[in-house]
Amino acid sequence: MTLPSSMNALILKGDGFGATRTGASIETLEPYLDYGSLPVPKPGPGEVLVKVRMASVNPSDLYFIKGEYGQPRIKGAAAGFEGVGDVVDGKGLHARYLKGKRVAFVGGVNGSGAWADYVVVQAATCVVVKPAMRDEDAAGHVVNPVTAWTMFDIVKGSGSKSFVFTAAFSQLGKLMAGLARDNGYAMIAIIRKESQAAHLTQLGAKHVLVQSDPEFASKLAALMKSEKPRVLLDAVANQIAADIFTAMPARSRWIIYGKLDTEAPALKEPGQFIFMNKKIEGYWLMNWFKQASLLQKLKTLRAVQNRFISGAWSTEVVATVKLADVMQELPAALKLGDGKVMIVP
Repeated sequence: MTLPSSMNALILKGDGFGATRTGASIETLEPYLDYGSLPVPKPGPGEVLVKVRMASVNPSDLYFIKGEYGQPRIKGAAAGFEGVGDVVDGKGLHARYLKGKRVAFVGGVNGSGAWADYVVVQAATCVVVKPAMRDEDAAGHVVNPVTAWTMFDIVKGSGSKSFVFTAAFSQLGKLMAGLARDNGYAMIAIIRKESQAAHLTQLGAKHVLVQSDPEFASKLAALMKSEKPRVLLDAVANQIAADIFTAMPARSRWIIYGKLDTEAPALKEPGQFIFMNKKIEGYWLMNWFKQASLLQKLKTLRAVQNRFISGAWSTEVVATVKLADVMQELPAALKLGDGKVMIVP
């Protein structure tokens, strides 16, 4: 296969971190990205070149392009973290094994991003995708599904058969609802809109609480007594999350994996950390990949793919946008509903 010398890409305008914090919402991409041409990246030792089939759009991508994520931007590099594609080149034994295979990947760390025709990623981080798995599921196969699986392991180790999940109508929340149902756990889902409740219940959430409900606090207090959840999985990190944590029983863990709200929460009862042995922690999937054994990774990734292939999980896609149309169409597509937006070359 003869590779081209240049490719189309969505190119980062900013460098490093942004000066302000505005959250995941985005009205226009003009301040952050350009659609243009870049040289096709060349894989180094232990790396592969992937011809992108489909890339996902996650909240982390939106934070990143604005300079609000935990990793600095590289001006002039392609944006985009996660996707699926075909390995077309590479260096090293592992890379040669992957050549010609369809893989799910996470890129963007070394300046080569998924919102492009081609991306370079570490061969060791690529996941070979089973033939029966759809591109729509494979393109978001690593970040949300593996996060759901590994977070559920935390829940199973908590000693409680229930847990609380905020921003629960996200793709991750929907995956967690199915895991909870299939394993006999009670997910207490916190959502913003009453219209989301029925679908989330259908997917497996046992209890669904709407933040705007005038009886939210009393319903939450009742569930804390009846279900006794000891894990709060939180993507929002705002005052509502802090109040939920305050209402939870002794030995509870507030595990923060995102910051969708720009509001800074106040911890009104710090004595809980002393007398109730409560803890606040962060969770980042990349740390799990660094710490987990090879066997743990293989078992987890195999289990995740099997859930998609069996139909137990399915990625809900609200829009698919061509790379050339992203600048004009992505902001509107992100407002279409609570599902994934995918980018295709």
